Amino acid sequence: MQERKRRWGDRWDAYRLRGLDPVHVMMPYMFGDRTSNEAVLGEVMDLTEVDKYLAKKNAQNPEFKYTWFHFITAAISKAILLRPKMNYFIAGGRYYERKKIQVAFNVKRQFSDEAEESMAKFVLDPEGGSPMEQVHDYVHKFVTKVRKENQNVGVDDMLKFLSHLPRFAWRIMSWALKRMEYYGIYPKSLAMDDPCYSSAYLTNLGSIKMNADYHHLFNWGTISFFVTIGEKKLRPYFKEDGSYEMRNTIKLGLTIDERIADGYYFAKTLRLVRKIFQNPELLDAPAATPIAIE
Repeated sequence: MQERKRRWGDRWDAYRLRGLDPVHVMMPYMFGDRTSNEAVLGEVMDLTEVDKYLAKKNAQNPEFKYTWFHFITAAISKAILLRPKMNYFIAGGRYYERKKIQVAFNVKRQFSDEAEESMAKFVLDPEGGSPMEQVHDYVHKFVTKVRKENQNVGVDDMLKFLSHLPRFAWRIMSWALKRMEYYGIYPKSLAMDDPCYSSAYLTNLGSIKMNADYHHLFNWGTISFFVTIGEKKLRPYFKEDGSYEMRNTIKLGLTIDERIADGYYFAKTLRLVRKIFQNPELLDAPAATPIAIE
């Protein structure tokens, strides 16, 4: 991802896409909003090689263990970097490409009904080192700050304050903010920590023993890609002779704004993610290292 000279129509967080074909120009106006254009994919991923990879990483007894959530976050971040249309979004009837690759997720302070959640947003450095190490270091620092220091992070304090406003104030404020978002002048200070202003949103349902293949997108913000992570399960893998073996697997539910690319592009992106699961050591190379998927 290269820095570009800012032009008229660009946003603080994204570059406006120009020279689109007529079909894409009219799609935001004719096909409705983001939630009306959801494409849903479900993919069961074999964790055999990932388990070996993580075991090798953790054999050195790091202070903070490597997990498959770190791996999935790194794999999605890498896929977005190598497949740039996955970082597109539509706002105000126009197409944009984000300037950064940001993956959002929630961190629960404790596993209890009353425990609060904090919003995390990992930013991949395209010129940096291993995506796996980048994710691992970020999550370690974030979780330590949230759980051990019991501090609110980013937008949490502001949300707590705003939650006490009366209903009429919320109606006026939400109308004003939506208009600002339409014209690309939504305050940067609010969007910086808002998970709906991200390249992708990951929800780790497997960590709470829950499975779901689908999560809707939001019309709020700019997010065009949602990933649900199910619970790890043993599933049968059949061989050509009819025999089978049980393998550790995990199911990913992918919800995408289908206006940002075509089905072939999404399918090829999914093949890339699948290849990373089959060859997890690819995440040890520098972030921008290409991966052949043909």
